[in-house]
Order: sequence, then structure tokens, then C-alpha cells
Amino acid sequence: MLSFARRRYLVTGVLNQDSIAWHTARALQEAGAEILTGFGRSRRITEAAAAGLPDPPDVLELDVTRPGDFPLLARELDKRWGGVDGVLHAVASAPKDAVSGNFLTTGPDSATHAFRTAAYSLHALTTTLAPLLGGPGRGGSVVGLDFDSSAAWPGYDWMGVGKAALGAVCRYLALYSSAVRHPRQPGRGRTGGDRGGTRHQHLRPDRGPLGGAGAARLGPGRRRPAHRTGALPALGPRRHRHRRDRARRRRHARRAHGGRRAGAPRSRPTAAQAGRPPREGGRRPPAKETTR
Repeated sequence: MLSFARRRYLVTGVLNQDSIAWHTARALQEAGAEILTGFGRSRRITEAAAAGLPDPPDVLELDVTRPGDFPLLARELDKRWGGVDGVLHAVASAPKDAVSGNFLTTGPDSATHAFRTAAYSLHALTTTLAPLLGGPGRGGSVVGLDFDSSAAWPGYDWMGVGKAALGAVCRYLALYSSAVRHPRQPGRGRTGGDRGGTRHQHLRPDRGPLGGAGAARLGPGRRRPAHRTGALPALGPRRHRHRRDRARRRRHARRAHGGRRAGAPRSRPTAAQAGRPPREGGRRPPAKETTR
């Protein structure tokens, strides 16, 4: 196992023992790292989750919907540690009227809340903590948690829009800052968000985006292939990505072999290449009769 001794990390989004952030914090502590976590609107819930870690960390106040919390967090981290080796951004939430099939009726305030917590919070957290991440002897980075936004997932609604924006924010932060890393896709799974109103039970393994098993319904009895809609089959994003990479390698191999599949026999040579007389009028000359 890698050793993270004498390293210090801020892990956000430790909601309960079902959250990805909680298991990340536990793995960091088991590897020897020192961590701190932050709470949003309920300190009691976060403290209860942090108490279940091997070494219960201190809980700092961080509500990503309040701009004043970010500079206070930076000052507290600077006072305690003087720098940070890494930050996990695992914050996202949306009102109930912005998920669970309410996409068409969601109001602007609820949609803005989903975008602000899922996407803009990464920008605010990164720009605020950038001086602490790039201190002497540190090459700190910010890692975010993403979800497959290449298709429309039933029930995810404005959270899906927020996660798509998160990927864009990450790319632009990487353009202007060396601290940010590409967001990680943990894949489908049951987390604390299931009880928070996002209704992840709609993301069933037997149901793909925009319809069933990687197909999109156009009407009664009509389906469009998955490759025409961007929908992924119910294989999980990681396996789909590997299959796509294999197809890309096969295409490169064909180009390298002149359009042939690697290992396939070469095409038949032309008449000129084989030294045969050309055909008359586009036809092969008749064979000469032989007598025995």
C-alpha cells in the first residue's frame, strides 16, 4: 500500500458511511495521512459520520452556498497546517423539484442551486485553496467526483446538468491552474444521495439512459440505436471506455496496414502487377483450347 505519512488532506462531503468521501477519508487515514473534513448545513450529521473513521478528524465549517465560508476555511487550514497536499471535492446537492423526473418543471432557483453546489463550488474551492496547495515542497491537487454526463439518466435531471458543468469547470481550471485534476467517475452505486432526494434508484443496472439497455424510445415500438443517441449500454462507463479504446486501436492497425486488418491476407495483385495481358474490353481473354 502507498504511504501517505505526514501528508494532509481536506475531504469534503463526508455525509455518512455510505458516501464515497467517507471511504476516501478512511483509506487516506489507513495510509497514514492526516485529514480534515467540512460540513455544510448540518454539523451534527458530519460529526457523527467522522466519528466512525479510524481517527475521528476535526470538522470545519464549509457551506458551499455561502461565499464567506471559503476564505474562513483557507485561513483555518493555513493556521493549522500551513499548506494542504490535496483536496477531495465531493459536494453536490439539488432540491427535490430538480430531480426525480421533474426536469421540465424545475424553476430557475432550483436549477441554479444544483449548478452552484455541483460545479461552481469546485471553482470556488480551488481558487481559494490554490496558495496552500502550491506551497514549498508541495504539489497539491484538487480531485472531484464526476458522473457519466454523456447521456441523460432518468431521475438525475438537473444533477446531471450540474455534473456536466463540473467536467467543463474542471477542464477550464486545468487550463489556468496546475492544481486541478480531471474528475473521477466512480460509476453507478448507492450512496447517501439516495436518501437525499436525488433518487438514484432510477439508475438501475438493467436500465440504460434514455430508455432500456442502451436504446432510446422514439415512440410506440420504435427504438434508435445507442450509437445514434450517445446512450451507453448497461455495462458501466469503465467497461464501455475500454471497448471504445479497443475499437480505436483496431482502426489504427488497419490504417498502418493499408486498410487491411492486421494479419489478414493481402488483396489480389492487378494484371499488370502479375505480368498477365490486360483484359479485352474489360473482360478476360478466352482460354486457349488444348488438344491431347
